[in-house]
Amino acid sequence: MSLFSAGCKVSETKPKPVTVVLQDAAGGDSKAAFDLLPLVYDELRSLARARLKKIPPGQTLQATALVHDAYLRILDKDAQWGSRGDFLAAAACAMRDILVEQARRKSALKRGGDRRRIHSDQVMPVVEPPSEEVLAIEEAIQRLEKVDPRKGQIVNMRYFARMTTAETAAALGISVGTVGREWQYIRTWLERELAENGLD
Repeated sequence: MSLFSAGCKVSETKPKPVTVVLQDAAGGDSKAAFDLLPLVYDELRSLARARLKKIPPGQTLQATALVHDAYLRILDKDAQWGSRGDFLAAAACAMRDILVEQARRKSALKRGGDRRRIHSDQVMPVVEPPSEEVLAIEEAIQRLEKVDPRKGQIVNMRYFARMTTAETAAALGISVGTVGREWQYIRTWLERELAENGLD
C-alpha cells in the first residue's frame, strides 16, 4: 500500500447542476448568485449579441455591458426560475427593458431633452439609430401582451430568449403544435402592426 493511498482520501466536490444553482440563486442564496454567472455567461452573451444585432447601427451599448446590466436587474427581482428556460426568458425580458429604456432616452434627447446653448462651429453631425423602431416594436408587443398574455410569453421565449419551439412548449406546458401555430400568428400580427406604423 502506498503512502498516498493509505488514509489520504481527497474529497472531490462535484459541481452542482445549473438548475440547482438557478433555484438556489432564485431563493436568495448570494453565493449561488455569484456562482451562477460563469455557468450561464456564454448563453447570456450570445443572447445579448442577438438582441444588439436587431438594433439599427449606432448602438453604443456593448454585449458585455448588456449581460451584466440584465443579470443584476433580474437578481434584484423576486426570481421564479424553475428551469434554464425560465432564467433565459427573464434575462431576455431584462435585456429588452434595457434596450427600450435606452431608445426612450435617445428619443427624448432628439426632442431636445438635454438642450443647451452651443456655438455654431461646435456643431458636429451625429448619426443616431432610429430609436422609433425599437419603441414601435415594444409598443406592439405590449399591446399583444394585454390582449393575450400567453402570446406575450411566447414572444419573450421565442424572439427574445431564442428558445426553440420545443423548449417554449415545455416551459409553458403546452404542445409544440400550439406554440408553432401561435408563433406564426404572432409574426403575422407584428408585421401588420409595424406596417401600420410605417416600419414594414
